[in-house]
Amino acid sequence: MGLMNWFSGRCFNFVHGNQLIYNTCWEDPRIDRVALQLKPDDVLLTITSAGCNALDYALQEPHKVIAVDLNPRQNALLELKMAGIRRLDFERFFTIFGRGRCANFANTYERELRTELSSGARRFWDRRVSFFEGTRRRPSFYFRGTTGYFAWLMNGYIDRVAGVRESIEAVLDAKTVEEQRRIYENDALHSAIWRPYVRWFLRRDSALSLLGVPRPQRDQLDREYGGGIARFIEDMVQHVFTCLPLHDNYFWRVYLTGEYSPTCCPDYLRPENFERLKNGLVDRIEIHNSSVASYLERHEQPISRFVLLDHMDWLSATHSPWLQQEWQAIVRRATPTTRVLWRSAGYSSDFVDRMEVEVDGRRRAVGELLSYNTPLASELHQLDRVHTYGSFYIADLAA
Repeated sequence: MGLMNWFSGRCFNFVHGNQLIYNTCWEDPRIDRVALQLKPDDVLLTITSAGCNALDYALQEPHKVIAVDLNPRQNALLELKMAGIRRLDFERFFTIFGRGRCANFANTYERELRTELSSGARRFWDRRVSFFEGTRRRPSFYFRGTTGYFAWLMNGYIDRVAGVRESIEAVLDAKTVEEQRRIYENDALHSAIWRPYVRWFLRRDSALSLLGVPRPQRDQLDREYGGGIARFIEDMVQHVFTCLPLHDNYFWRVYLTGEYSPTCCPDYLRPENFERLKNGLVDRIEIHNSSVASYLERHEQPISRFVLLDHMDWLSATHSPWLQQEWQAIVRRATPTTRVLWRSAGYSSDFVDRMEVEVDGRRRAVGELLSYNTPLASELHQLDRVHTYGSFYIADLAA
């Protein structure tokens, strides 16, 4: 097992070294909005990822949104989006980030966006303006980055191997869940996609690395889910296609088509919200190249809302001291009304409760400090349009 973990870690690091991983956020902000209940005086800290959700949270008009990420390339993407909001009109902005391609993007970047970026973001995008130019082979930005590369491979399989593009378009345009279910099950879309070699491929570390799934998350699902991670992915896709409305599921649309539509897109890509961001809300976002713990240790700003995504899964198996350091910093910066959201690939994240921190000179288990809203979390989890996580958590933390 130790050798397997070592090899998997090397594979993951090889795939992700110096790469943009996520070109779009893969967490549903609609359920986050209900869970967070943001107020005008809230200060929210979130892991940046692709920056879509940081913009969504800013639209709820909290006092401040702090986006932190250890991967500076993820922050560079959020910087580019913020530059576009400040300098472009909506039509050009949607062409770039909605359609994922823009003729003459290099000229737009050089003349209007580059000066808005930090030096690190400039260095990154100076070499990657082609990501938005669109090529015959990879026509969309949403086929770039490591998860985008997986989406590109998936679309190639849909078009040239399974030959089900027409059915994919039909299921995305379906008016009801019942119509989606008929197309997915009765029109044999399921059997055309889920061939034995696809299931085999999804069990490979190389495929999971492209999806941004590290070994600890894979191990969780292999332990907890009958059939392991490949079966989990298959069942999850079936649930999305047969149980949840797809008409506004922009997460799956963008990876199945390479673009959003004007009616199926993140909120920051809607014209009225673009104008609200341009008129000042975008300025409420701060970006920091940092871990959560390092940021909290360097800044004394009290934080009332945390969105930790699923990154604790990554730390739980091999970096527990880092996770303990993070929770110690969270406890120190908490306000009397702090709320924390996180997701997990597994069906439980009891490793969080077992973490120990120091409070008023005493060692306390984190679980003793958290008050979980399990009924609301369970209700919202069922409505999650992404549906790639095993569990979702809402916890209040006393300062």
